[in-house]
Amino acid sequence: MARFQHPLPPARWPSAAEAASSRLFSPIALRGNCVAETRTWVPAMVPWRASDAGDVTDAVIDWYGRFAEGRPGVLVVEATGIRDIPSGPLLRIGHDRCVPGLQRLVDEVRRRSGGHTRLLIQIIDFLSIRRRPPREKFFRRFLMVTDAHRAAIAARTGDDEWLSRDAGDVCEWLLAESDDVHRAVLDAREYESLSMGARERVTDTHLPHVAELPRVLPGLFADAARRAEEAGFDGVELHYAHAYTMASFLSRTNARTDGYGGSIEGRARLPLEVFHAARGAVSEDFVVGCRFLGDDVIEGGSRIDDACDFARLFAEAGMDFLSVSKGGRFEDAKQPRVGAAAYPYTGKSGHECMPTVFMEDAPPFGRNVPLSAAIRAAVRDAGHTTPVVAAGGINGFDLAEGILQREEADLVAAARQSLADPDWWEKMRTGRGADVRRCLYTNYCEALDQRHQAVTCQLWDRLPVADGEPEPARSADGRRRLLPPRSRAPGSGDS
Repeated sequence: MARFQHPLPPARWPSAAEAASSRLFSPIALRGNCVAETRTWVPAMVPWRASDAGDVTDAVIDWYGRFAEGRPGVLVVEATGIRDIPSGPLLRIGHDRCVPGLQRLVDEVRRRSGGHTRLLIQIIDFLSIRRRPPREKFFRRFLMVTDAHRAAIAARTGDDEWLSRDAGDVCEWLLAESDDVHRAVLDAREYESLSMGARERVTDTHLPHVAELPRVLPGLFADAARRAEEAGFDGVELHYAHAYTMASFLSRTNARTDGYGGSIEGRARLPLEVFHAARGAVSEDFVVGCRFLGDDVIEGGSRIDDACDFARLFAEAGMDFLSVSKGGRFEDAKQPRVGAAAYPYTGKSGHECMPTVFMEDAPPFGRNVPLSAAIRAAVRDAGHTTPVVAAGGINGFDLAEGILQREEADLVAAARQSLADPDWWEKMRTGRGADVRRCLYTNYCEALDQRHQAVTCQLWDRLPVADGEPEPARSADGRRRLLPPRSRAPGSGDS
């Protein structure tokens, strides 16, 4: 059976005069003297171009420089770890050694945007997640055999000798049995470790390093914010969304009983403490806002009412912006292959985070805007003017301008459309919308991210080298160009 596919909506592009008078291309103050020239926003995307030590590479510089050429009002650098720990080719900001490389990145964005783009960096903490192990490795090395396992096997076999059998015998018996037996004998977390890979939760307070997160994280985020300002960024975006530590504190699934879970106030306590620590570590004009979820999507997770409560608390605390996302959780991720880790954008919550043209109900275009609209209304009703950023399948002028005119948000963010054509903002602003390369919303880019391969776009990564174009940098296999070709002069179309 053919897969259902929503068509791209027709696009109407503004003239330069219409763009100049639009809300989309009007300025907005983020904080004090920090003003975004337009309400256009490129949100954080992880492109897998950092070094294994988390350092800025030439490929990272080129990546953000290319987005800067489109002159978005705000460009957010990818999720960047606040701890200086091994985490693959993800950027880090957990040590002062990271600052010089980040300064290079800032300088390149300033240069290639002509100083027109405000630059933020998203800072993140995450807990441990392990790859799905082979059965033999799990049972022979990882499983801690208990009397509960022995009792379950004895009851299942009718043989009480299992009550005193040694751990090795228990593991070998389980290794020879079926998945149904594993489900019956192992507890829920043990079975998850076998079938998905072990994953820490913020509720694992029996682990000392998890119990002490409220004591440790404010300082780590504050140090990261300080380094970001030292590197020359205009601000930081605290990553309170998706599958990671801070979003897990905000989620209804957070049942911690130490004052950092349960109620709305308890779940918001650490995010607010992190914000205040970061705010206190930087200067008055430095921007500190957050990205958080309007809906967890998962069973038992937070919904829009929770998000509105959090938004009011964040606005009252003095956050400079609220960027709204949706889903992207581990709880409903698909089972990874053996040797791979679970990826939080493979289940329903992930599909809602990055909706595609293959959604069976509503199309992806502006699909998640009702969340930002509800959050903005709640913040305004509480008497706050905190800017709210909308995202989710925004791919055209009328859609973006309509969101702003209807006051469903104050800025509009587009990740995949900006990846498809980093120049699309500037093309719209200058009346060249007909030249925009439009995202197909098939999530080709997301599939590369899932495999931790350098992220590119199907619309440009196999384009031939044009006459006069320098040979582009390519992926490790040499098959894909790592950056889109630059636009030609106005009126001549894309290269």
